[in-house]
Amino acid sequence: MKKQLLTIAILATIAGGASAQATDTLAKIKASGVITEGVRESSGLSYTLGDGKYTGFHYDVCAAIINDIQKNLGLSKLETKYQPVTSQNRIPLVQNGTVDLECGSTTNNATRAKDVSFAVTTYVEEVRIATKASSGINGIKDLTGKTIATTTGTTSVQTLRKHKRAENVQFKEVFGKDHSDSFLLLESGRADAFIMDGSILASNIAKSKAPADYKIVGEVLSVEPIAIMMRKDDAAFKKVVDDSIKAQIASGAMAKLYDKWFMQPVPPANVKIGLPLSAATKDAWANPNDKPMEEYAVKE
Repeated sequence: MKKQLLTIAILATIAGGASAQATDTLAKIKASGVITEGVRESSGLSYTLGDGKYTGFHYDVCAAIINDIQKNLGLSKLETKYQPVTSQNRIPLVQNGTVDLECGSTTNNATRAKDVSFAVTTYVEEVRIATKASSGINGIKDLTGKTIATTTGTTSVQTLRKHKRAENVQFKEVFGKDHSDSFLLLESGRADAFIMDGSILASNIAKSKAPADYKIVGEVLSVEPIAIMMRKDDAAFKKVVDDSIKAQIASGAMAKLYDKWFMQPVPPANVKIGLPLSAATKDAWANPNDKPMEEYAVKE
């Protein structure tokens, strides 16, 4: 029995050591000389140009973070490996140690915060309404009797229905298989409005045949803080990441990156999204924090 207890104790010690090592990301990176960045292949903040090349607002923010990590560790060289992630696998890949820094477009919410940690907010997304400029739609009250497009698997229409001003508004829903398909429903007249994240709406309008024919209108339906994701319970790593983001904000580098990616033509089509910095993102930069979506109030 004593031998069995000793064996159990040894195994527990080994497991505990493995767990500690798994959450000591700085030590892992220093030992290997490699950091693995989680990237999205199709997102407004991180996307691929093909041939293993990635770019975007969050990609650039993370490049600066990785440079600061390298300096913090005193490494002459730090290799970055890119791991494409999806909405379904991004959290497990951070949890199991495959990804050190997830730089896609993940909303910080209370449920996810039980499994991972989030850096201070870098971008605040707002769910809005896009419509044709000639539609006469200027807000939620004008959606009565209209057909609303959204993308399958998203929660935008549910968010609209929960909004206080939509209590007596009756409308029909149609679904696109992806964001471009949803915008096509609006473009072709099969829908009167498209409900989705403001950056996605602005991007689709910018890429359309006649951008001036569309407008983003009405109330903000939902506010979602977007943040870079890391493994949970690794305070030292989170501090280095947070300090880098705060420094980028304080120096004005973050504002320059925002202008580059949202107010200037971007690859691969050299289209300008044209989405000015929102008041919510300005506030997040003025008061850096990692509060979840549930702590953001939406004015109704």
